[in-house]
Amino acid sequence: MSESLQARIERVLLGGRRKYTRHEVAEKAGVPLERATELWRSLGFASVGDDEVVFTDNDVEALRMVQELADLGLYDLSVQNSIARVLGQHVSRIAEMEIHVLRELVAAQPSLLEDERGFTRFIDRLIPDLERLHNFTWRRQLAAYAGRALAAPEEPLEEGSQAVGFADMVGYTSLTRRSSETELASVLERFETTVTQAIAEHHGRVVKMLGDEVLFVADTPQAGADIALTLVTLAEDDPELPSLRAGLAYGRVLSRFGDIYGSTVNIASRLTSICHPGAVLIDSEMAAALEGDRAYVVRQKRPVSVRGFHRLKPSVLRRA
Repeated sequence: MSESLQARIERVLLGGRRKYTRHEVAEKAGVPLERATELWRSLGFASVGDDEVVFTDNDVEALRMVQELADLGLYDLSVQNSIARVLGQHVSRIAEMEIHVLRELVAAQPSLLEDERGFTRFIDRLIPDLERLHNFTWRRQLAAYAGRALAAPEEPLEEGSQAVGFADMVGYTSLTRRSSETELASVLERFETTVTQAIAEHHGRVVKMLGDEVLFVADTPQAGADIALTLVTLAEDDPELPSLRAGLAYGRVLSRFGDIYGSTVNIASRLTSICHPGAVLIDSEMAAALEGDRAYVVRQKRPVSVRGFHRLKPSVLRRA
């Protein structure tokens, strides 16, 4: 790709040419330089020198919007960096994925780069479509989360009882040693597709993917149980996937900026680490919540000691 084509594509993506230093962009936006620098770093971008011309008119407008939202009282300055950090982390993954797809397209059709102006026009048409797709997905997710929050207005959003589950691929380390990059990418794609669809189908939420592992939550013990049991069954029935194992716990969970914390999360993780392939282990709170439900069979095991928990009481969960 020539330097002129790179410059044209950059102007399309950034909405204009770079023309401001960090001092100038902060001054034009009416935001203190220190505050603007903190937000820039929280979004995941490297620091820039005082004389580097890297900012555009869109950067000025974004800083103004952040300041206006703070002035309206939507959030105070103490949480701005946390919001920016979460936004930067998630959007960077989306951007990386989309550039990867674009590179594959160019590799398959190298003639696209032969007409540089035509390729720039292609990018110029593509970006608005991606923006609309991002906006549609964000609004849908916002509506879903708002519905859950308004359904139980008496319970604080940050803290509540949920079913927390981990599911990971068995033998993933040995798989990485004997597989090519293409084969490994295919397995991971299959894994991510399987777990995200199953979790969504049973009204759960993916908190995050951790390579060969997924962390999910569900609002009820039954939904969490159905997700875990479905995941291990799907993996056993899929010849392209290694076996999965899952650990489930039920209890109070602290939700903060898209992630979850607390002993319930730790217990679910520990249960997964001691679980057999193709099985689901649950903690005593989950077992108590499912007691009497004829859809499941719960078989208690002997207490075990794991890191952070001296006498954890696991049970094996199966469908009736």
